[in-house]
Amino acid sequence: MQAVITRNGCETPEPVKAEVKGSVPSWLQGTLLRNGPGLFSIGNSEYNHWFDGLSLIHSFTFSNGEVTYRSKFLKSETYKRNIKANKIVISEFGTVIYPDPCKNIFSRTFTHLQNIIPDFTDNNLINIIRYGQDYYASSEINYINQIDPDTLETIGRINYRNHIALNLATAHPHYDEEGNTYNMGSAIIGFGRPKYMIFKVPADTSDKNPKKPALRKVQQICSIPFRSSLCPSYFHSFGMTENYIVFVEQPFKLDILKLATAYFRGINWGSCLKFDEDDITLFHIINIKTGKAISTRFYTDALVVFHHINAYEDDGHVVFDLISYKDSNLYNMFYLENLKKDTSDFIQTHKSFSPPSCQRFVIPLNVHKESPRGCNLVTLSDTTAQAVLQEDGSIYCQPDTLFEGMELPGINYKFNAKKYRYFYGSRLEWSPYPNKIAKFDIVTRKHFEWEQENCYPSEPVFVASPGAVEEDDGVILSSVISSDPSVSPFMLVLNAKTFEELARASIPTTVHIDLHGLFIPAADSS
Repeated sequence: MQAVITRNGCETPEPVKAEVKGSVPSWLQGTLLRNGPGLFSIGNSEYNHWFDGLSLIHSFTFSNGEVTYRSKFLKSETYKRNIKANKIVISEFGTVIYPDPCKNIFSRTFTHLQNIIPDFTDNNLINIIRYGQDYYASSEINYINQIDPDTLETIGRINYRNHIALNLATAHPHYDEEGNTYNMGSAIIGFGRPKYMIFKVPADTSDKNPKKPALRKVQQICSIPFRSSLCPSYFHSFGMTENYIVFVEQPFKLDILKLATAYFRGINWGSCLKFDEDDITLFHIINIKTGKAISTRFYTDALVVFHHINAYEDDGHVVFDLISYKDSNLYNMFYLENLKKDTSDFIQTHKSFSPPSCQRFVIPLNVHKESPRGCNLVTLSDTTAQAVLQEDGSIYCQPDTLFEGMELPGINYKFNAKKYRYFYGSRLEWSPYPNKIAKFDIVTRKHFEWEQENCYPSEPVFVASPGAVEEDDGVILSSVISSDPSVSPFMLVLNAKTFEELARASIPTTVHIDLHGLFIPAADSS
């Protein structure tokens, strides 16, 4: 499997038809876009980290029971410069690149000066974001690249900083029922006092003229000052209910001074992240309509979180589910030198790593000065999560652990920001790659699994049946690759209710393992 995940992917620029076994529901009409790293070496140069690989965009189009596949590398400025030079010339998360010693001294000096405050790569390899009716490949930097969801062509690069004062933004936004997009970023350098910012891009912002990007109508909802100006919290996603944004300010931090000097000290950006296990984790609950945060200080023990599952309001509480870790060592697993170890060596080396834990936190909204100290203020009957008022007026939260060993969570998105029952995800049992996907029932605390020997499924994506009323009425889609050369890559279609296989569409070309993506219904992708 190591050779499969670390090898270079390749493009399939023209659509190829998959061979379907079973029956793809005729109502399933649309395109599943997927994104992830796909090119790990250029010429004689090689990246150090899996999250450095150049973005490869995949599309799986479902039409009248048939499936077609295509893929193209994101033609970012980073990609074009690397390919032109036939070597890696742009630094990435885990790989630092220095100027060619053959260049003249003025060129080298200019390059060094540029890297005092790094202008990040535009290799957007994490996810696909929709702003208005425009689709973008995204990562966590100030650049996003617009793509055509039908042809996968790269349309052009957008800089958040031309529209809103941000250095970084997440690749995991939220969408409300009106089609508005909510996202969150950080203003670190050059925009006044350092702060986190939450913003909204209205649904009706698109224009057929490509010179008018959807971001031109971006609206700032609120800002939150950093707890530490020089060490802001890293965040990969956030939670949203009908009325509130949930931001977890974790003690997994970006060291700004270290970042500013990283280039000269010969360290990569990834090493500028540090986890302070002795610190606390703060929960910020911000009213979407007013932009005001609830003044009560909610906190828990030190944890690391990358992905939120869902959040909602229930009887005077904000409930939010996330996947937490006890340390920040997850990134270290994905250095290519680690991934190239055989599986038994890898597991032995990383057996002390913290497994992902699906946890529920509950925030009571109606806290008063006269509320009893030392007592659990959570009054919901369906959870063991606690929120205990301390003598200083702050509230210490303890989670209800739902499930151990799941990542890359997904839900029926019609239940986003609402009370829900099911989530889906990739099972991680401390191999670096998920070899199962699972459905978890929050009410019964039971789960279903799908697995096949030597097969590695991607993040499961739920698509609801037309007119569905029940939350799990729909299908699960997952792109599956295998380390067995006799098994072609395939798109798996599961009945989301029973987890039984409905169909698999075998693809007659290579498919690379990916990270995240977005399903675009047929009416939206035209």
